[in-house]
Amino acid sequence: MAVFRSGLLVLTTPLASLAPRLAPILTSAARLVNHTLYVHLQPGMSLEGPAQPQSGPVQATFEVLDFITHLYAGADIHRHLDVRILLTNIRTKSTFLPPMPTSVQNLAHPPEVVLTDFQTLDGSQYNPVKEQLVRYATSCYSCCPRLASVLLYPDYGIGEVPVEPLDVPLPSTIRPASPVARSPKQPVRGYYRGAVGGTFDRLHNAHKVLLSIACILAQEQLVVGVADKDLLKSKLLPELLQPYTERVEHLSEFLVDIKPSLTFDIIPLLDPYGPAGSDPSLEFLVVSEETYRGGMAVNRFRLENNLEELALYQIQLLKDVKHTENEEDKVSSSSFRQRMLGNLLRPPYERPELPTCLYVIGLTGISGSGKSSIAQRLKGLGAFVIDSDHLGHRAYAPGGPAYQPVVEAFGTDILHKDGIINRKVLGSRVFGNKKQLKILTDIMWPIIAKLAREEMDRAVTEGKRVCVIDAAVLLEAGWQNLVHEVWTVVIPETEAVRRIVERDGLSEAAAQSRLQSQMSGQQLVEQSHVVLSTLWEPHITQRQVEKAWALLQKRIPKTHQALD
Repeated sequence: MAVFRSGLLVLTTPLASLAPRLAPILTSAARLVNHTLYVHLQPGMSLEGPAQPQSGPVQATFEVLDFITHLYAGADIHRHLDVRILLTNIRTKSTFLPPMPTSVQNLAHPPEVVLTDFQTLDGSQYNPVKEQLVRYATSCYSCCPRLASVLLYPDYGIGEVPVEPLDVPLPSTIRPASPVARSPKQPVRGYYRGAVGGTFDRLHNAHKVLLSIACILAQEQLVVGVADKDLLKSKLLPELLQPYTERVEHLSEFLVDIKPSLTFDIIPLLDPYGPAGSDPSLEFLVVSEETYRGGMAVNRFRLENNLEELALYQIQLLKDVKHTENEEDKVSSSSFRQRMLGNLLRPPYERPELPTCLYVIGLTGISGSGKSSIAQRLKGLGAFVIDSDHLGHRAYAPGGPAYQPVVEAFGTDILHKDGIINRKVLGSRVFGNKKQLKILTDIMWPIIAKLAREEMDRAVTEGKRVCVIDAAVLLEAGWQNLVHEVWTVVIPETEAVRRIVERDGLSEAAAQSRLQSQMSGQQLVEQSHVVLSTLWEPHITQRQVEKAWALLQKRIPKTHQALD
């Protein structure tokens, strides 16, 4: 069976009966589709008979909302699939519903295959049914000209149509904040305008539940706040967050796909209240279990400013069955960012001028990041490590290549009585003085680069395949031309300050001043190929380094073939 990039899954079985069968349906779909899977809910529809079936409205009930959550939760096992449940035909209880669309809905990725759970009576891939399926799909959505069709059922023998299980309500996953009793079949109320907010980094299935419920509730406009600037500072591994514009782009494509009849106002969220706290036209706010208290705070803020409270809809968190010991047990962007650690983020540099038998890593990070400990772990795995600080000491030593130029530039008063350069005195001379610092770095950086090249030659003679240059100023000094890849170690600034104070005996102010004189973690990551972090326990750091090393070994031969 061919694998298609995008597909449309038309579900015709009643939702309560379908729920226990979702796992095999999604697994079958995941084998056939490797990118975007659109899902169209049309329970009760028949694909048999001469007349072409028409898309009809599906009443938005709490059962439908729970099913959407259930489907996205089940789809999280197949993370290569970008699942999107289409909401155009799902209608809330309202008197101001827009008419059902009569034209074909354009999708961002036109499906190449249409799949269905429809059960034929004879238990075969009944061609007329498949033809009806194709005609139905193309009457509703933009599809590729040569749309293929697949019946995911039957998996039973001829004449053995399985008995439908009794309707069993799905677990309640969505509720209004007020503790009102409700039944699965209870219709959901529609509103003109509402809001939802979040970071929406690497749009995942938990985000999609939040956004889908908001899209069903809203009939005219949905305001979507996307966290930015100060609201990102407390996030885990903020250096790996997608840029705001990229997050908005992915968000916009998803929203327009699932409900194009809505107007979407996507705005930066710069404070905890955002437009939900001040816009009098908003009627509801969708929150998660985590942000429910924030929703309550928004309503208190509105009351203080003589605005009506918003109807709060609280969504349960999706559990992440694949989380590891240092990750959250919910589906989370934070966990996704942790999984990026050690991965190659961009193509390596081609360095034909470097020894073809040696692959060079430039290891950098802010002060206190644990960069040197990472270097030692890489050494334990077989890398040849060049410590740029040690090279600096060699260069400063009497008779070293930097000794005479530095003394001539800064005077003999920077020397100890025994003639050795007093690096503390020299440091105080250049610290905070850009002109003096440039004089020093113009002397030192080329010399250290030359010494590093000599060490690389030594690595070659020792038969090493990987060389690591441990250098805090790797990028400032322009030494990326000495390496195939830049690896950066990141930690939060508050943790870096704590470590510097503990390690070097500095005050917090002095530690912060040191960090401010360096490139930030964000600036380093923007030019890096691999990112690591020492934020967790040592064994987790070791596992992270081993992952990065193993992935490096897989790509080294290919790179060397390109260089030879």
